Amino acid sequence: MTHVVELSVEPRDVIGKSSKKLGREDGIPGVVYGPKFEATPVTVDRRVFERFMHEASVGSTLVDLTIEGRDKPVDVIIKEIRRDVLKGTVEHIDFWAVDMSETIQTTVAITFVGSAEGERAGGVLMHAARELRIEARPKDLPEHVEVDVSALEIGESLTVADIAAPKGVTFLDDPETTLASVAAPAAEEVEEEAAEGIEPGEVPEVGKESEAAEAEAE
Repeated sequence: MTHVVELSVEPRDVIGKSSKKLGREDGIPGVVYGPKFEATPVTVDRRVFERFMHEASVGSTLVDLTIEGRDKPVDVIIKEIRRDVLKGTVEHIDFWAVDMSETIQTTVAITFVGSAEGERAGGVLMHAARELRIEARPKDLPEHVEVDVSALEIGESLTVADIAAPKGVTFLDDPETTLASVAAPAAEEVEEEAAEGIEPGEVPEVGKESEAAEAEAE
């Protein structure tokens, strides 16, 4: 079931480079846009948005967005959040207005569940991916995709092809993409390297060989 949350924003008059000042204050500049929605600059209260993000996820949460002055809310997802590289604070938000009758492509987080059999034998569980690219109608967006690693033995791996897509969802990643695997215990790896004539620790050589939306809004 799609996770839906509500958020209220205000129209923004300050656009372009001047909006950076707004981002240093209590408001966060953003823009709402989409194939059938005219780009609209908005501002979000920083404290409200920080609380909101405890319930929402980028790309996978359907947002009932109320824009002050408009008659009805807009169905959107958070397409991108840009942050200050040093401080980590939110500088800008892109809201993507969706058509509830059409599919969209986005990414959702992977939640690994279970304890792998290979771990109990001394192996190390490796997570090779943290998210999946999917296509679905907004009403079918999963908050996350669960991947059960319980049956994995040492030397085995799980790929996209090994997991079932939720109802209404299509995986877009290559079916052979590895999601998780269980590596052999370190001691065994050292023994194998020695047997192959490779010094432990030596790596064998395998070969030598949203701004556009802001501009539209202006």
